[in-house]
Amino acid sequence: MSKNASFQRPPGARAYALRTARGEFAVVDSPVADGVEARGVALLLPGFTGSKEDFTLLHEPLAARGYRSVAVDGRGQFESDGPAEDQSAYAQEELARDVLAQAAALGTRVHLVGHSLGGQIARAAVLLDHSPFRSLTLMSSGPAQISDDQQERVKLLRDALAVMAMDEVWVAIQTMGPPEEVGGPARGPGDQARLRRRWLGTKPAQLLATGRQLCVEPDRVAELAAVPLPFHVLSGAFDDTWPVPDLDDMALRLGARRTVVAGAEHSPNTDRPLPTARALADFWDDVAG
Repeated sequence: MSKNASFQRPPGARAYALRTARGEFAVVDSPVADGVEARGVALLLPGFTGSKEDFTLLHEPLAARGYRSVAVDGRGQFESDGPAEDQSAYAQEELARDVLAQAAALGTRVHLVGHSLGGQIARAAVLLDHSPFRSLTLMSSGPAQISDDQQERVKLLRDALAVMAMDEVWVAIQTMGPPEEVGGPARGPGDQARLRRRWLGTKPAQLLATGRQLCVEPDRVAELAAVPLPFHVLSGAFDDTWPVPDLDDMALRLGARRTVVAGAEHSPNTDRPLPTARALADFWDDVAG
């Protein structure tokens, strides 16, 4: 599948606005494959500068294993609306309560998956109320703040957003090098035109507020470990946002299943989608069993 094609919805998936008690959120909702017994529902939260499209390549293999998967743009991300300037709307607790509302709107307990920033928002949601969830998978999402190098990259982006419009920042990012190395958009499926459209759809206040969160997030692993849910820590074999040994240690502290996807880096969902989907479904099968 080409990168251009991979930005498209998988067969059978629907894109729509999920209505919740906290507003509408853009989702891609992929049903269980025809003829396959339904085994559960997964809610997928993207990372910093990401979107629901980052999970595009997971939908079909998860559907084949019996799992409906619903990928969501969080408040102010891509196709979900949010304030352009009011950063208080993107406080971590606000975003966590959005996740609880999304789960409630799906009408069943869900397997929660958060990639990177999405993992820390997922953790905050579980700590507020774990009852809507059957399990929690933290995908390339570490125990506390991001690495020093990544903090510098986020600072570059925040400094640029303070003085430039989103389209100007996009142009600047393209001239500085690979976007993910200069605080720009995360790698994901789609050509440059589609990635630019995603970038321009995201609210500056969302990027400023969540970028700050990533740089100051405390270690809440002990608090999370006290929650009676099955946990899964999944990552690539290399990660420059949270070192892999830190993810290994977090998994031990949580008593979590640990999966390392060979050949993948910070985004195993796009780097190696098939083994990533297999690891998720295997974990969920065991939870159900």
